Amino acid sequence: MKAPQRALIVAAALALGACSSLNPFSSSGKLPALTPITSPVATSEAWRVRVGNTGVYVLQPAIVGDAVFAAGDGDVVRLDNGRVRWKTPLKVTISGGVGSDGNLVVVGTPKGEVIALDADSGQVKWRVPVNAEVLAAPAVSNGLVVVRSADSRLFGLDSADGRQRWVYQRATPPLSLRNSAGVLLESNVILAGFPGGKLAAVSPANGSLMWEGTVAIPRGATELERMSDITSLPVMGSRATCAVAYQGRIACFDMSNGSTLWTRDLSSSKGLDLDDSQVFVTDEKGAVLALDIGSGASAWKQDQLAGRGTGRPRVINDYVVVGDAEGYVHLLRKDDGRLVGRVRPASSPIIADPQRAGGSVVIQTRDGNVAAVGVQ
Repeated sequence: MKAPQRALIVAAALALGACSSLNPFSSSGKLPALTPITSPVATSEAWRVRVGNTGVYVLQPAIVGDAVFAAGDGDVVRLDNGRVRWKTPLKVTISGGVGSDGNLVVVGTPKGEVIALDADSGQVKWRVPVNAEVLAAPAVSNGLVVVRSADSRLFGLDSADGRQRWVYQRATPPLSLRNSAGVLLESNVILAGFPGGKLAAVSPANGSLMWEGTVAIPRGATELERMSDITSLPVMGSRATCAVAYQGRIACFDMSNGSTLWTRDLSSSKGLDLDDSQVFVTDEKGAVLALDIGSGASAWKQDQLAGRGTGRPRVINDYVVVGDAEGYVHLLRKDDGRLVGRVRPASSPIIADPQRAGGSVVIQTRDGNVAAVGVQ
C-alpha cells in the first residue's frame, strides 16, 4: 500500500473514531438507561474465563465443537467447556484473531506476521510474513488459511506450512475505514466486503474473482462523505447472500451468479445475520431491525437499544442476541423484536461478534473476559 493511501486510512480512523456508529465506547456520557423486562426468559452464564486485554484491537473468538479459541495480551488460549486446556504466550501483539478449523489455530500481528498453532497442543506450527498489518481473524478450512490485511489484500496460505498459494488484490478508494472485518470462507467460495461498497466472491482454489456485487454506491461531494465501506462480515444462507455498508445500503444477492435480489438504504458498521426468512441488522444508531429476506421489507425494529453501542446481531434458536458497551447480552424475539432477556457476564464493552456455540452464545469483552451464556 502506498504511503499516502495508508495515511488516509489512518486519518479516516482518527476522524471517525468518535462517531457512535463506529466507536460507541468513546462517548464520555452515560448510555441510555435499560427498561426492565417483564417475565424474562431464562438465561444462564455457563462459564467465564479471563484471557487478557484485547487493547485497541477486536479479537474474535473461534468456536469448533466444544472448544473455544481466544486471544488476549499476546496469548492464545484453548478453552474446553470453560476449562483452560492450553495457553501459549506468543510474545507479540496479536491484532487479528482467532481463526480455526479444529486442527489449526491462526492469528495475525500488526507487523504482518501470521502465526499458526496446533489446536490440540497449542504448539506453534509455523510463522510467515505477509508484509501488511493484519486486523481481521483469519479463516481456516479445507487446507487453506485466508488472511485479510489492513490494505484489503487477501492471502491464500497453505495450512500445512503457511506457503503462499495466491494473493487477491483490487483497487480501493483513496479514503477508507480502518476495520477488523475478515472473510467468510465456505467450501467453494470466499466472500469479502471491500471499501467502496463492493462484495466479492473469490475462488479458494486460485484466488480468482468469481463475481462482484454492488452493495452501496459512494455518494457525496467529499471523500469523507463518499466513504461507503463494508466493515463487517457478509452472511450466507440457503436463500441469499447479504452484506451491509457504512453510509450505504444493505443488499442481498443470488449466490450462484451474484445477481442482486434487492437493496435498501441502511447504514451499519456492526453487521448482520440471517435465518431462512429474515435478515437481522444493527444500524448506525444501535437499533436492531429485521427485514424480509425475499424482498427487504421491514418486519420489525427494536430501538430501545439505540445509543448503547449495540453490536452485531446473531441468531440463536428463537432469538436474536446482541451485546452492548456495558457488557450486557440482550435477547430479542425473532418474530417481533421484543426484548425478552438480559444478562451481564461482564462490565466491559463487548466488541467482538457474539459466536454461536450450540444453544449458547460466547462473547469476548475488551478487558479480556470470555464467557458462555446459555439461551433457553
